[in-house]
Amino acid sequence: MSAIIKLQRGKGYRVEAGHPWVYNNEVELVDQDIVDGDLVEVYNFKNNFIGKGFYNSKSQILIRLLTRDAAETIDESFFIRKITASNILREQLGYTNNYRVVFGEADGLPSLVVDKFNDVLVVQILTLGMEQWKQEIIHALTKIFAPSGIYERNDVPVRILEGLKEQKGFLTPPFETKFVIEEPGGVKFGIDIENGQKTGFFLDQKENRLCLKPYVENREVLDCFCYTGSFSLYAAMFKAKHVLGLDISEEAIKQAEANARLNQFSNCTFEVQNTFDALTNYHRQQRKFDTIILDPPAFTKSRHNIDNALKGYKEINLKALKLLNKGGYLITCTCSHFITEEHFVNVLFEAANDAQIQIRQLEYRIQSHDHPYIWGIDETLYLKFYVLQVV
Repeated sequence: MSAIIKLQRGKGYRVEAGHPWVYNNEVELVDQDIVDGDLVEVYNFKNNFIGKGFYNSKSQILIRLLTRDAAETIDESFFIRKITASNILREQLGYTNNYRVVFGEADGLPSLVVDKFNDVLVVQILTLGMEQWKQEIIHALTKIFAPSGIYERNDVPVRILEGLKEQKGFLTPPFETKFVIEEPGGVKFGIDIENGQKTGFFLDQKENRLCLKPYVENREVLDCFCYTGSFSLYAAMFKAKHVLGLDISEEAIKQAEANARLNQFSNCTFEVQNTFDALTNYHRQQRKFDTIILDPPAFTKSRHNIDNALKGYKEINLKALKLLNKGGYLITCTCSHFITEEHFVNVLFEAANDAQIQIRQLEYRIQSHDHPYIWGIDETLYLKFYVLQVV
């Protein structure tokens, strides 16, 4: 029988409504025999069963729930059922290659990420509790997908907070970790699942790249924080007059240039530049663009740094708006779940006011469908993406 956790009176309503996290300040009673990583049963103050999940006293998130069914056993069969269900959803949505198979809490598997690139899987496990089930997860993935290889990208600092070490490497016999994937529309990308950002490629902007066509065709486009050129290449495919991609990483720019050659796109070029400095210099030079894409890294990964992050988002969007021709488009986003839609809208409105221009909203989008957003679990909504026009 699992150990018991009991919540304080007046606590747990959020958890009972569907959120899978129990914080350490919500708990009244903890069995003395619990070891970090153990499965525990959670009850409210009325002794009603809420759920079953894994425990870690080292984390502010004391428990992450896996099931609301008291009779459900957590074993390899559990992971086969859950991962199969999440993959069926992706297949129903039309995904075949290059998609997120498991998106943590959104798929009922807290802190587990599984990405599929061609016939290779990349796994990320962020918590001690899920790490305890690593072998079962690998066995489940092998049975479901029969992949040519599985690689772990557990080189993320958040694991340290869980008492885990950062690591990456092969979970199957070694295989080539650099290869080419083909995305919707036939655009090809060389990716590196060993050393690339996240799990090797940003899958969460898949549908957003496809929306570019009316905003870039026959236009001068500036793609800021372009990384390996995903937005740039789609703008090029959609017949932009010219695309200039900027990134501070020399390695990223080399890969972006290689990707352009791979697709035989001659209407895009790339430069190693700090975007903030570049936009300031373009303003001095009175240089203008028809479309500017802003896809920066998260300016905050903590609730404590929201104010500074908002200043950064305002500054970069203000600089971009000043460079747009009348009728031009600003395609801008934030990938921090701490920055709410309301935060971001206010920042964009203030930036437009400071630039003394009026903007028209044409689109609001979120992350791609293989990164589903669960209402009531705000952490599963992190990407906010706007297409705005200078009126």
